Amino acid sequence: MSRTLNRFPRNDIMSLTAGAPRYDLAESIGPDLRLRALLHGGDATPAPEGPGEGLEGLGGLALSYGTTAGDPALRRAIAAAHGAAADDVVVTVGGMHALFLLAFILCRPGDEAVTTSPLFPNAMNALTAVGADVKTLPVSFDDGYRLDLAALRSLLSPRTKLVCLATPQNPSGVAIPPGTVQRILTMMAAICPEAYLLADETYRQAVYGDEEAAPSMLSLSPRVVSCASLSKCHGAPGLRLGWAITRDPALREQLILGKFNTVIACSRADEALALRVFKREAEIVGERRRRLSEGLARTAEWVQANGDLLDWVCPDAGALCCLRLKPAAFDDAAVARFYDAMARHDVRVANGTWFGDEARVFRLGFGLLEMDDLDEGLRALSACLALAQKKAA
Repeated sequence: MSRTLNRFPRNDIMSLTAGAPRYDLAESIGPDLRLRALLHGGDATPAPEGPGEGLEGLGGLALSYGTTAGDPALRRAIAAAHGAAADDVVVTVGGMHALFLLAFILCRPGDEAVTTSPLFPNAMNALTAVGADVKTLPVSFDDGYRLDLAALRSLLSPRTKLVCLATPQNPSGVAIPPGTVQRILTMMAAICPEAYLLADETYRQAVYGDEEAAPSMLSLSPRVVSCASLSKCHGAPGLRLGWAITRDPALREQLILGKFNTVIACSRADEALALRVFKREAEIVGERRRRLSEGLARTAEWVQANGDLLDWVCPDAGALCCLRLKPAAFDDAAVARFYDAMARHDVRVANGTWFGDEARVFRLGFGLLEMDDLDEGLRALSACLALAQKKAA
């Protein structure tokens, strides 16, 4: 096993989260509480039974440790959505847990990691927290947040252990075309063949209307690792359910060991509810895609109406986009007034500085609110634009 894939030692105590024998005298806990007893009282430890269909069917769920890799049925559902095998999937406590474990496993202090900026700050923090020497590829509003492959190539070296890319990106919603990813993998094979490409595909299925979601990048190479969660495309961030998918058995083993050594297992209640989300995925995701399509259309109309004040980069997917206050209309003082005005109108956008961009760029989300509220919010944002343009006395 290579140096970078030996972060967590194996210990057979992990067998406690696998199948139990009839007489389990190795455990350190009492009998498992069942959800029915928690909700309705009565005997806390009825005869063993699993969760059935319907809300009442969850009453039989034992609030026990789950398996470290994740519930087998849930892993099969995740794998099916990615064209992968269930044994390739490790269920994590949200997508950030997967990102951190991968950064920790693959990058020792001084190893190099390559990513983009602007970027979701937690993803950057995971890389810096493990001591990686992070090489950052700037992607700009002016270039539509598209990757410059020549610039990316200049950042790769034999010390590169991880290339971390989000597609679609956060904050812009811009996707990386499969052809571009393939060229990146070719560069990596020539310069840093031991490195992995981490594809954060959190927004992959959040397309608009009847558009088809892009296939997972997993199909492009065994060196690709995909991570995502139920938070964005499925509307279930409260379940804290994510995953990492890899076709590398050694890396998968390290992910399982890493999960065992950090959280042991996911919540069985979260896993049971997540499986129900996947059983209704076509309905849930389909409805949300129609909503995103309408939100995007209303946002585009608002941007057009305010075209003398701001520009935008139309997203490829997701409930988010980046807009920029035009320098001709807003000097730095006006940009500050724009953000200050929001408190008066009970409205918020995501300042570009959160993601490593300039302050005159901001992320606007158009998927959370009901459409009437989105319209009201955009009107409030128009009022903020007007207030910002007024010179201070």
